[in-house]
Amino acid sequence: MSRIAKDPVIIPSGVSAVQENADLIIKGPKGETRLAINPNVALDISSEQIQVKWEGQENKAIAGTMRALISNDVTGVSEGFTKNIKLNGVGYRANVQGKKLVLTLGFSHPVEYSLPEQVDAKSENQTEFNLTSINKQILGQVCAEIRAFRPPEPYKGKGIFVDNEHVIRKERKKAAAAG
Repeated sequence: MSRIAKDPVIIPSGVSAVQENADLIIKGPKGETRLAINPNVALDISSEQIQVKWEGQENKAIAGTMRALISNDVTGVSEGFTKNIKLNGVGYRANVQGKKLVLTLGFSHPVEYSLPEQVDAKSENQTEFNLTSINKQILGQVCAEIRAFRPPEPYKGKGIFVDNEHVIRKERKKAAAAG
């Protein structure tokens, strides 16, 4: 069983945390997040750390989840999260136009994907780009939606790869021997 809920979340300098009713507001140099606190847990907030408190064995899992969500928000407003996306395939290209990605993925038309307000994109070259956000959950969801257009396939190694994802290559099927 995990004991993650017992560890306090350390608040780095430049980040502040305030509990307002059932919400935790975390402000930092990259922005501000608001997290709804589960009513089965209580927070002990000081200037250096946030400790999650709970009562009863059935609330321990909820406390561990809340601690992980708080830790992600603190990391997001202080450092931010980045995902690197690489397109692998003949003619696969990506073009970042403000809050819109235009992907050429071998379809008869280019795929246009509108980024949410919290996610920013920066292009490295035609086949690589970075997505950054202070919200880890939204960033992961955006990456999953983009990857779903052309998931990596094991035979030719083509597709959209997120964060140096590795796909085990397969050999093609062999014709049955005559005889």
